[in-house]
Amino acid sequence: MVKEVSITNIELFKRKALYWASSLNTACVFDSNNFTDPYSKFDWLLAADAEATLETKVGTAFTDLKSLKKQHPNKWLTGFLSYDLKNELEDFFPKQTDELEFPDLFFFVPKHLLRLKKGRLKIISAEPEAVLAAIDQTEIFQTESKPEIQIKARISKEIYLEKAEQIRQQIKLGNIYITNFCQEFYAENAEIDPKFVFDQLNSVSPTPFACFFKAGNKYILSASPERFLAKRGNKLISQPIKGTAARSNFAQQDQHQKNTLKNSIKEQAENVMIVDLVRNDLTKSAVFGSVKVEELFGIYSFKQVHQMISTITAEISDDVDSIDALINTFPAGSMTGAPKFRAMQLMQQFEGSKRSIYAGSIGYFSPDGDFDFNVVIRSLLYNAENQYLSFHVGSAVTFQSNPELEYEECLLKASAIRQVLNS
Repeated sequence: MVKEVSITNIELFKRKALYWASSLNTACVFDSNNFTDPYSKFDWLLAADAEATLETKVGTAFTDLKSLKKQHPNKWLTGFLSYDLKNELEDFFPKQTDELEFPDLFFFVPKHLLRLKKGRLKIISAEPEAVLAAIDQTEIFQTESKPEIQIKARISKEIYLEKAEQIRQQIKLGNIYITNFCQEFYAENAEIDPKFVFDQLNSVSPTPFACFFKAGNKYILSASPERFLAKRGNKLISQPIKGTAARSNFAQQDQHQKNTLKNSIKEQAENVMIVDLVRNDLTKSAVFGSVKVEELFGIYSFKQVHQMISTITAEISDDVDSIDALINTFPAGSMTGAPKFRAMQLMQQFEGSKRSIYAGSIGYFSPDGDFDFNVVIRSLLYNAENQYLSFHVGSAVTFQSNPELEYEECLLKASAIRQVLNS
């Protein structure tokens, strides 16, 4: 059944719906946080409870996803792709220690789907009235006081600086010319209330591709500002981010920071290298000659940072399946480097911890053939069973990079998550 209603207090409704969905075994919430986007299909979307699920490791994950999609051709599918699915595409990567124990791919067909656009809510469910009543009766509260989270760095600052310099030497040797070097922060025996933490994170750092995802006792709490890949009709859209500047509380200084980012030769060089990589990836799925850069070096402002974002589009070829289009571009070029395969190989050696869902993607397939997937950055991953909590941050390293400044950029990107956990 489909039911439509108007929502007056949208923010209250979204929070109640989040808390309701988090009580179910499987749930996914996407929130654009009122950012305008010509390619968005909704302002907010919630998928809850599972009619069917797919949970799998590297091996036949993409083939299994195609089968699930074929079995449910007129249904919504929501799910995530771990960064480590790269091993299914290029089988040259050694295994790493994995404390999170997330599946490499998880998708589900929701029993209840709620879509909000300009104050109008559409509910697709066998029992829409019951869903609305349950949300209305949900109380918003933190379940209990939690002990302080003791966050540890997987590598020290000194080791980070040493490795960043070693990467610069790899670039000097011509093995790569740009990469995304990431580091993990983690906590063991961590007790958090995931819905409350996401609620706080989404308030502290509202972003256009924010997402709360629950798969049993595994949680992704994401404040992602980046679109990986979307399909609208026969058009593919990718919007890689490369280029970061801190915000300032003072308007004049904030504008200066923004202008400095916009005119930075270094940041433009990093951005255009990834744009070229994405153009190459899209070519594998595109009608010949249809790949275009719609916007180069666009500057967009978020609560903690200004970002340089470019938009690349292409017309999808008739013989390319939606999942193949994802495969042809996965993982997101902004999180790998170039050349893509060699950069991934080197980072697996230098980083020392498994990225898991970080640098992967969360998204949906809609019944009309469209899809939209984010890049999992600025995100907290949590295994409630073993109480392991993890978040990665990274920055682009080129030969011109200053390792000290790259380290500071990592801390800046982690600031919202650290603020929420420490509060």
